[in-house]
Amino acid sequence: MDWVLLISSGMMEAVWAISLDKSNGFTCIVPTIVFIVFYVLSVVGLGFALKTVPVGTGYAVWVGIGASLTVIYSMATGSEAVGLVKILLLMGLVACIAGLKLVSH
Repeated sequence: MDWVLLISSGMMEAVWAISLDKSNGFTCIVPTIVFIVFYVLSVVGLGFALKTVPVGTGYAVWVGIGASLTVIYSMATGSEAVGLVKILLLMGLVACIAGLKLVSH
């Protein structure tokens, strides 16, 4: 269950990162509110997941999921360039996240 919470929290990290960008320096109210809500939910979820998931592995998985989804979203919406090397590196990042899960106790 903690791994589900950790993965969900990583996904929420992507939401708050994208909302932070959309907030335009906290001048747009709706993205700012979304940022605050998802930031809190993401960090609280991470905190609960770390009760049983080792901190190094948990944090790496949380950040990796959030970063990967943020880049994928940015490429899908056209705000970031898509390139073969970037896609291969993202695939490597996702593979490393999965690997950390597999070797975690």
